[in-house]
Amino acid sequence: MAALFVDIHPVTPQPSRLESVAMEIERGAVILYPSDTGFALGCTLANKSAIEKIRIIRNLPDNKHLTFLCDSLTHIAEYAKVSNAMYKTIKRLIPGPFTFILPATKSVPRFAQDPKRRTTGIRVPQNTIALELIRAIAHPLISISAKTDDGHQEPYEVIEALQHRVDIVITSPYYDFEGESTVIDMTTDEFAMIRAGARYEEALPYMADMPD
Repeated sequence: MAALFVDIHPVTPQPSRLESVAMEIERGAVILYPSDTGFALGCTLANKSAIEKIRIIRNLPDNKHLTFLCDSLTHIAEYAKVSNAMYKTIKRLIPGPFTFILPATKSVPRFAQDPKRRTTGIRVPQNTIALELIRAIAHPLISISAKTDDGHQEPYEVIEALQHRVDIVITSPYYDFEGESTVIDMTTDEFAMIRAGARYEEALPYMADMPD
């Protein structure tokens, strides 16, 4: 069965459409939606069966941590153990295409974190649709990049490939993607960039180590 398609404006999202999608997410829907880094698969952080479905779609192992999106740093301490240095650095870089690997708190379900390192990925996107969805559901939104089975990430190829595997597809009149996120490991006091993605230059002054 094909997904429900919902077209949402990227600058002025229609509240009624956002609320409709938010209700389905809260009921366990897996969505395909545009973020600032590209199309992503998403569901609520607390929904184990929806997260398992995303892992199957992306063929992800159980020990692969999942990134989730927050709309700000207001409740970050609920999900991650953050020092003052971490907080100040994150605050300088958000919103945007930066994923921060942080020690997870007990509020992050085991099925959404790296079970060995007890870490999770957190991001604050620069994308109105994603931010408004997070606010509508009042919970973090799981985000993992959406790809075709052969690794393509072009919007229309991704939609064509995944529309029968998700519950809702959010489309827009146009997309403004920055590319894959820059990933920063903050599990120690010396921050390490483990993937130099979009706008990575902005993070360089804060890094002790760079990817090979």
